[in-house]
Amino acid sequence: MTETTVGIGPGAQTLPGDGGSTDMVLNIGPQHPSTHGVLRLKLVLDGERITSAEPVIGYMHRGAEKLFEARDYRQIIMLANRHDWLSAFANELGVVLAVERMLGMEVPERAVWLRTLLAELNRVLNHLMFLGSYPLELGGITPIFHSFNGREELQHVLEEASGGRMHYMFNRVGGLKEDLPAGWLGRVRRAVGVVRGQLPVFEDLVLGNEIFRGRTAGVGVLSREHVHAYGVSGPIARASGVDFDLRRDEPYLAYGQLQDVLKVAVREEGDCLARFECLLEQTANALDLADACLDRLAELPAGPVNQRLPKVLKAPEGETYAWTENPLGLNGYYLVSRGEKTPWRLKLRSASFNNVQALTELLPGTLVADMVAILGSMFFVVGDIDK
Repeated sequence: MTETTVGIGPGAQTLPGDGGSTDMVLNIGPQHPSTHGVLRLKLVLDGERITSAEPVIGYMHRGAEKLFEARDYRQIIMLANRHDWLSAFANELGVVLAVERMLGMEVPERAVWLRTLLAELNRVLNHLMFLGSYPLELGGITPIFHSFNGREELQHVLEEASGGRMHYMFNRVGGLKEDLPAGWLGRVRRAVGVVRGQLPVFEDLVLGNEIFRGRTAGVGVLSREHVHAYGVSGPIARASGVDFDLRRDEPYLAYGQLQDVLKVAVREEGDCLARFECLLEQTANALDLADACLDRLAELPAGPVNQRLPKVLKAPEGETYAWTENPLGLNGYYLVSRGEKTPWRLKLRSASFNNVQALTELLPGTLVADMVAILGSMFFVVGDIDK
């Protein structure tokens, strides 16, 4: 058995083997249309079939965890905001929850409900991107236009509230940056209604498409055992029958009061189709949760949305761990303080990092043609891996 590394140009040659049985090493990425960014997949092929796969990461590493140690507790929100650029509000939220836990700080009730509302709107924004881009990778161009129409509706109201289009910087230790503009809740309700009206398009246009189902059903099956072994979480884990959602099983924010609305989407098949179905069902439920938050906020009296903080904010000496159900899965924040205005250590556990590791189990045995379908169904953001 001989091994051939396949390249481009004069390096792309086949070495003489014993009877033609030659393994090829094929690099997909780091710059490639199917890699979702600067991720490299090192594949070993036997003909058209993948025999082993190694995700190679680190091409856009920015050292956020080390930078946390040189920024104060207000500044680290900006750094944490950006690793998953589709889930900026949720990223901010985990950091401030960890710091508030260290401080023993209670957040005003109005801020708790607003955070819950904004977290669910951010969840829908994240999912709409994948609901549109995944069919695009399989050759269906129409769904991306519908998903971006929905994203625009929600981005308008989030930009109006925070001033940011993607990186909101709206969370603060102790609450939110400021209260919301007059009439904003009504505009959010209208935007939620518009997006909900577009979801049947994905049911009919995507899930009802026999080509899409043929490319995804039974492809890239991730077992429950591998979910646990690799720490996979979020809709990918739930598509493999792992019925765990932090919002239900260890409620934070206002989720404890939303249990009658919260529905956790679970499938047993564990294939690409099941992952897409979980994502779509979770999007619909996030819109229901947003409506429930809007109903509750309409009943709350006017009041503060943050706590007054000292000019120099220092967390007491100690350590804590906070975790949240981010759109792509579990995000964890391990904070260690020495009593200074900067964290001594802030370790980030990001969902995409663990989820991508499962590719080493998913890809071997599959065809190269199915690699794109499997890779797209893992719903990861490269910045969330190279944190």
